[in-house]
Amino acid sequence: MNANGLQRVIVEHVTPEIDAGRFYIKKVAGETIRVEADIFADGHDHVRGRLLCRHETEKEWQHHEMHLINNDRWHASCTFPKTGFYYYTVIGWIDHALTWHHGFLKKYEDAQQMGVELLIGANLLEEMLPKASAADKKLLTQTIATLRNAKKYDAAIALVLGKDMMRLIELYPNLTNATTYLRELKVYVERDKAGFSSWYSFFPRSAARVEGKHGTFKDCEKLLPRIAEMGFDVLYFPPIHPIGFNFRKGKNNTVNALPGDDGVPYAIGSEAGGHKAILKDLGTLADFKKLIKKAAEHQLEIALDFAIQCSPDHPYVKEHPSWFKWRPDGTVQYAENPPKKYQDILPINYENDDWQNLWKELKSILDYWCEQGVRIFRVDNPHTKSFNFWEWCIAEVQKKYPGTIFLSEAFTKPKVMKELAKVGYTQSYTYYTWRNSKQELIEYMTELTQTEVKDYFRPNFWPNTHDINPYALQTPNHAAFIVKFFMAATLSSNYGIFGPCFELMAWQPYPGKEEYINSEKYEVRYWDWEHRNLLMEVITKVNASRKTNLALQTTNNIKFLDVANDNLLAYYKTSGDNHIICVANLDPNNTQNGYIKTPIYEWGLHEGQSFTVFDMITGQSYEWMHEWNYVELNPHHMPVHLFRIEL
Repeated sequence: MNANGLQRVIVEHVTPEIDAGRFYIKKVAGETIRVEADIFADGHDHVRGRLLCRHETEKEWQHHEMHLINNDRWHASCTFPKTGFYYYTVIGWIDHALTWHHGFLKKYEDAQQMGVELLIGANLLEEMLPKASAADKKLLTQTIATLRNAKKYDAAIALVLGKDMMRLIELYPNLTNATTYLRELKVYVERDKAGFSSWYSFFPRSAARVEGKHGTFKDCEKLLPRIAEMGFDVLYFPPIHPIGFNFRKGKNNTVNALPGDDGVPYAIGSEAGGHKAILKDLGTLADFKKLIKKAAEHQLEIALDFAIQCSPDHPYVKEHPSWFKWRPDGTVQYAENPPKKYQDILPINYENDDWQNLWKELKSILDYWCEQGVRIFRVDNPHTKSFNFWEWCIAEVQKKYPGTIFLSEAFTKPKVMKELAKVGYTQSYTYYTWRNSKQELIEYMTELTQTEVKDYFRPNFWPNTHDINPYALQTPNHAAFIVKFFMAATLSSNYGIFGPCFELMAWQPYPGKEEYINSEKYEVRYWDWEHRNLLMEVITKVNASRKTNLALQTTNNIKFLDVANDNLLAYYKTSGDNHIICVANLDPNNTQNGYIKTPIYEWGLHEGQSFTVFDMITGQSYEWMHEWNYVELNPHHMPVHLFRIEL
């Protein structure tokens, strides 16, 4: 026999819900969740539903009335004012008081005698007394007495028809037999930068202003004003640790390094130390901590690369040999991604009997750098490490150091990328780097923003990285760089570039590959850090616009606009009364034009009513007055529009 035999309401198909509640969804403080559920019951009684939410530090649920959409589908919303975990669930119940009131109105309109109905109502109101406020308890007591007094029939009718009756019914339902959804679901609410950030990356060893000199943290300090001036708020460094000597790679990934070659920063570890040590050529720990402080003065946060791999010289190899794979010939298995070989790097073996100590040691690396003041980590190739490890490690670090952000650098299979996001990664690299056509971009953005992926996978769009020089940018054409940057910064609220080769348009590839010639992964490079160009001007203006327009600080609010030209991409973002239209010419060589369908009716305008569009890049304004409006973009001048709508 069903122990819940008195529960008549069904609550099912709650969204958002990730893998039957196995994983939490993600929000930032101040954001709102819209929850939907199917709520229905047998018979014709009136059904109601509530969304229940509470912060992990609270015991009492905050409830939000659900509203019928159609076909027994209900919805409600809840805003999360502070960081941490929230719990939410849905309840549904038969509202006998509401059913009575609805029937009462029908019978009254039919001029029926309402004496018995008044007595039924009095009994239902009596059930509300234990939960009512002092003022409402007094009102209820008086109302019940009137409904039960046959001599006050007309007054009783007036009370039932009055506004207070519906208010009382809505406020004090009888939830004795309410059905609660079969599980509590979780939301992880993070700080603002989890949802809105502008990343800039460079190799600190290439920061020197003097050619032939190895860069230092002190040299990096001198670059902070330049990076802040462009409007970035995260400064990400590839590994800053000692580099191994055995099997060191030479320039352009040659197998045998020459004397004086700098090696690959990802080949971590030497006699000087491992992941908790600093390459002496960069400076000291004190220098690094000073850099963190100076960066903060420029509203920049330092992000470190967490690369779980070791050079053959890493102390772990001797101290913990079981953490690595040993081949029959007595050598350690180096990293491979056939046909690529990484002889200077040894991957960790997660299937070893000492895995618990391994996990603790790896987490201790993150703990160490958090203690030095770091709260953002870009994680190298997380898809080659255990999902279980990441779920445990990220949760433990964020528990000890709230606000810690993890960016997943996983260019791999879709399901693997999504699983990494589910187990805890704050942000994720994406396929944006290779999405170039209008159809590709619309399809990809639709997947990221209109499916359940939007609830747990936060994209971070990078036009390039230190590993990837995409074919689309292997050209000296400034329009190609501007458009790829512009779309990254306006399609996604999180984005980044690898500089200074991006803004200086160092496009030359290694022949036949999506890699840079003379890549900084293998050598120290000298850059003209004083150089300025049009691309840098666009970067500066777009970043400034991102900071002052709330519509650009969210990814999932995008709507693509119709324009009958496959070389023009137009999209619209809105937040409150802040409306932005972005237009990009995807053809870097030719002028493109077309008519864009603008959402004037959403703004309360009508055909023929004029409004202004202000281009925040060029400073030009245009008066539009139709639903369909003409645009033309010459890539040799400016291949994009960033319009703020002024109504």
